[in-house]
Amino acid sequence: MKISVITVCLNSAATITGTIQSFLSQTYPSKELLVIDGASTDRTLGIARELANADIRIISDRDTGMYDAMNKGLRLYTGDAVGFLNADDTFHDAGSLARIADGLQNAEAVHSGLVFVENHETKKTLRTWRGTPFKRGQFRWGWLPPHPTFYIRRSLAERTGEFDSSYGNAADYDYMLRALELHAESSAYVPGPLVDFLVGGASSGMKSVLLANIGCLKSRRKHLGAPLIDFAFFLKPGIKILTQLK
Repeated sequence: MKISVITVCLNSAATITGTIQSFLSQTYPSKELLVIDGASTDRTLGIARELANADIRIISDRDTGMYDAMNKGLRLYTGDAVGFLNADDTFHDAGSLARIADGLQNAEAVHSGLVFVENHETKKTLRTWRGTPFKRGQFRWGWLPPHPTFYIRRSLAERTGEFDSSYGNAADYDYMLRALELHAESSAYVPGPLVDFLVGGASSGMKSVLLANIGCLKSRRKHLGAPLIDFAFFLKPGIKILTQLK
């Protein structure tokens, strides 16, 4: 099974080296990395090209935002399964892709836990999102998996479709909800953590969290028939906090 990893980036020179090196360090042999660059003006492209080998493809062009770039990756990957690694994150260890591949042998989708780190030099752990197995209907009650650990088979990706950027920074939540609640015939929780997640970025800050929670509610209303305000609107932030405790 070939696993495709998609990394979208824009002016990510400060972190892209660690991201790519963590992919190159994976012991799992059948893999590819797609670096989808949004026409960076810093050293991002130069660094990516210096590190590239036969398992890495680099595409650089202007886009309309992160989810537009992620959708480009979904149209271009060649593997049997696909997932995403942020340009400021790294795989947790050299066996991450191997554990993902093992899980996908008997499931259409896998996810796991991740570690929030202060930086990638010391890997100081701030908290851990352990994750839990999925059961259909859990999105109605505030459950969600960490998106950087979410990998799905090509057949499921094709049924799920692309990211819907109308949900703003909740588009990844909507994507996983559609995949798991509407289309997946099977899923598995694999041993983790799989990813070291750098604290900060587009999803940080109270305003961002509130807007994402509203976007998540809109997704549940559209796809799960949730009411104007549902239990998950209040439960999801609390569950996320509890699952991130050390």
